[in-house]
Amino acid sequence: MQDNLSADRPTFVTHLEDAMTGERYEADRLHGLSREGWPLLVRYDLEAAGAALSREALAGRGEDLWKWRELLPVRKPENIVSLGEIATPLIPLDRVGARLDARAPLVKDEGRLPTASFKARGLVMAISMAKELGVGTVALPTNGNAGAAAAAYATRAGLACVVLCPDDTPEINVREIAAQGARVYRVNGLIDDCGKIVGAAAKANGWFELSTLKEPYRIEGKKTMGLELAEQLGWELPDAIFYPTGGGTGLIGMWKAFAELEAIGFVPPGKRPRMIAVQASGCAPIVKAWEEGARHAPRWEDAHTVASGIRVPKAIGDFLILDAVRESEGAALAVTDAEIEAAVVEAATRDGLLLCPEGGATLAAWARAVDTGLVSRSDRCVLFNCASGLKYPLPDLSRTLDRHGDIDLASL
Repeated sequence: MQDNLSADRPTFVTHLEDAMTGERYEADRLHGLSREGWPLLVRYDLEAAGAALSREALAGRGEDLWKWRELLPVRKPENIVSLGEIATPLIPLDRVGARLDARAPLVKDEGRLPTASFKARGLVMAISMAKELGVGTVALPTNGNAGAAAAAYATRAGLACVVLCPDDTPEINVREIAAQGARVYRVNGLIDDCGKIVGAAAKANGWFELSTLKEPYRIEGKKTMGLELAEQLGWELPDAIFYPTGGGTGLIGMWKAFAELEAIGFVPPGKRPRMIAVQASGCAPIVKAWEEGARHAPRWEDAHTVASGIRVPKAIGDFLILDAVRESEGAALAVTDAEIEAAVVEAATRDGLLLCPEGGATLAAWARAVDTGLVSRSDRCVLFNCASGLKYPLPDLSRTLDRHGDIDLASL
């Protein structure tokens, strides 16, 4: 297998593009948002990339996200900052599927990545590009997992990292961020409140802001979920993807990945999956906008859910999420915290896979979609579990035994 980190491979980035207006921006320069305040997307010479890359060449490379370097922005191998970004497995939930007399959903378990979450995909790319473009300090708001990934990769790259998180962020996430070298602050507010402080501090202190979609490269890392999924399924995309949606970088990134795979001839046109954006009923701005036919979602007030990773009251890329959902003839679904918690229990006790709450949300949404006919019982559906369930509080269901007393062995 070829080493994807050190091999000398061409890159095909041509420019960056305002996602709303199409205005063109020069590549290989440090950019945040566009002049109009919209996210920037990385564009490639896909004809040249397709000529340089083949399915056979990919099959001979190591199984990590860096096998896709022709479709990634880092130009120089020495700027790749890696902690071992493996290809994550697809796990069928056979017994859960059987309960609904449906084809077993496939869980893409992103908890196997470094820092135990899919945030590693986006942050490894953002930090690698920050290194390539000469950044010294990065800063971002987080609900937990993005901050942990940023801290780990920034330390690996020799960059300083500042992270702000809501004060009710899961304790293990806060401590993980600090343990991996970042300066972490708890803020009495939500993630967008943290983001406002990060933005002001970045301007005042000359930091580079890594907030979701406020720089161009996290989305390029997240799109590898779609690239990887296509190869794992033999270049036949699934019927539907259920994705836990806060800032929506991964959903947007996968939709971009499928377009790029079509352009280079790796998947046939017109066969993309339906994209199902999954939110919690306590914070569902994308669902509301989708139901109302709007292209932008107003800020969700009093946002609350056990799935902290999707508690994002306002997403700067809301229009890109909604575009992908509508273009794919997908949907946006909100599930309750009770449904989320029940789904986590079911996956663990029926099929042995411990989902995080956000992953539980996708399972709950899939079950509802099957029940209501939104997807058919024969559809091949992929659910994204975005982090290890071990990063979240678990109930203590253990019992005790007194080794000095009589133990009723038959009752054990």
